Amino acid sequence: MSIQPRNIAQAAAGLLAGALVSLPAAAQDDAGDGDFMEVTRMSMEISRDIAEGAVEACREKGYQVTAAVADREGNPQVVMRDVYAPEVSYRIAKEKAFTAVSFSVDTHQLIQDREDVGATLNHMDDLLFADGGLIVETGNGQLVGAVGVSGAPGGDIDRDCAQAGIDAVSDRLEFAGM
Repeated sequence: MSIQPRNIAQAAAGLLAGALVSLPAAAQDDAGDGDFMEVTRMSMEISRDIAEGAVEACREKGYQVTAAVADREGNPQVVMRDVYAPEVSYRIAKEKAFTAVSFSVDTHQLIQDREDVGATLNHMDDLLFADGGLIVETGNGQLVGAVGVSGAPGGDIDRDCAQAGIDAVSDRLEFAGM
């Protein structure tokens, strides 16, 4: 039985994604304080409100989009697709959120910091280096997830709508995990 290159690439992608996701989480949870750590997670309700805030913000600008909110491991928690948002925006929004949370940085910043990152890693499943993915943090800087938006005619608009979704729950995030 031979190992196919695609299987090796998928295995490597899984290991890399797992390492990228777990390292920031461990660092944030005071790993040196004992054998067990508490993890702050977003509820389905706050995730829904972030997605709804993002979709509504784009609607007000005249755009139909999809907003995906991922948990701190990059798993989609809520995905909200507006009526006329293109079907492909569903996948793109999820990948933007996954990429942001995997690298613990907004996709816009990631692209600016490493212009070659897309060419280097875009072949990996679920990663997409495109503007419109923002991390979601509590008031004390604890990473709890990310939101990705897709469907507007430009990543800068997607980013603005994602930020509006986060802003819609900023008071709740400010005191979370404290």
